[in-house]
Amino acid sequence: MSTRDFIEKDYYAALGVAQDADAAAVKKAYRQLARDLHPDKNPGNTEAEARFKEVSEAYDVLSDPKRRAEYDEARRLFGAGGAGARAGFPGGFPSGAGGGQPFDLGDIFGAAGGGRTGAGGLGDLFGGLFGGGAGPGAGAGSARARSQAASGPARGQDVETEATLSFDEAVLGVTVPLRMQSPGTCPTCAGSGAKPGTSPHTCPVCQGAGVTSRSQGAFAFSEPCRNCRGTGQVVDDPCPTCAGNGVTNQTRTITVRIPAGVKDGQRIRLAGKGAPGRRGGPAGDLFVVVHVSGHELFGRTGNDLTLTVPITFAEATLGATLTVPTLDGNVTLKVPAGTASGQTLRVRGRGVPGKGRNGDLLVTVEVAVPKRLTPAAEEAVKVLEAELGDPRPRITAAVQQQGGAAR
Repeated sequence: MSTRDFIEKDYYAALGVAQDADAAAVKKAYRQLARDLHPDKNPGNTEAEARFKEVSEAYDVLSDPKRRAEYDEARRLFGAGGAGARAGFPGGFPSGAGGGQPFDLGDIFGAAGGGRTGAGGLGDLFGGLFGGGAGPGAGAGSARARSQAASGPARGQDVETEATLSFDEAVLGVTVPLRMQSPGTCPTCAGSGAKPGTSPHTCPVCQGAGVTSRSQGAFAFSEPCRNCRGTGQVVDDPCPTCAGNGVTNQTRTITVRIPAGVKDGQRIRLAGKGAPGRRGGPAGDLFVVVHVSGHELFGRTGNDLTLTVPITFAEATLGATLTVPTLDGNVTLKVPAGTASGQTLRVRGRGVPGKGRNGDLLVTVEVAVPKRLTPAAEEAVKVLEAELGDPRPRITAAVQQQGGAAR
């Protein structure tokens, strides 16, 4: 197995487990997949056979603690997705990592053409990750870049909230005020984290870079500075309001326009309406999860509204013109003569507003059967029954052929 496999293949995704899954979870996932994808169970299915090989390869690596550690380290160093091959290495990364052999830095530098590539050299490619090969200037430039990234503008956090709408509001659209709590710039220190009258100073450990380096064999690893928590600045006298964080939880009310036709459970994104950015950075986004209450008359299927309307036997038999409600007025509906109970009639364009065209109103008519009759009405029904005759002649004929015997 080559290093390219380690970099380009996501064995965790192949088994459908998280990166921190324990050995038992990995084994359980593999057994389930192997049972479903085994060639004996899927004869002639080349796709299932390829997946079976993929999950087997993934399990071979992740079930071995040593190989799993090497795989995790390789992906952490170079990034998933074959970054090395795309960055200009003709043959990708050298083989050997999967078999427990160390990386050969000579091969890496040799493949890169003597330490320089068309992308700007190893210093630009690795940003000072490897000791040597890039020169002091590249390392200093990388440190400056990291310092600027650490102390520069930072995008605000995304915020999620919920809104409960009535059925009518969800269909027709509505503007609602939302009261929420979210992180915001501390009003006392204006986001600096320092007590008013004082100011942060450059971190003496990382010299403002926000990162520190440590060596492990042939590699140099960069990690956020623990002294300044990666900011490059140290606060000696923290702000009493935010305890030096520069942000506080704040309550605010914003007005949000909910578009017409929103569905229950839908997540609406409002760009730039989230938490404010830090150090002049852009605000995050606001995500509103919509909950829709039910309606006493209407239901909803996609962009169609549904409505059930009772009609009399006479209306179903002779036909009728009904007036039925919609969410924005009334419409006239013609019921043809001889309409069966349960039949659905369509009123076009009177449903939920949508892109391109509105949905329809689907009216289901149900013949209302009275539970009690006056003696005169009962006599009239019997006369009508005699006039209409048997509505199920084929069933009656079948019963007669059986001799009328009950089973």
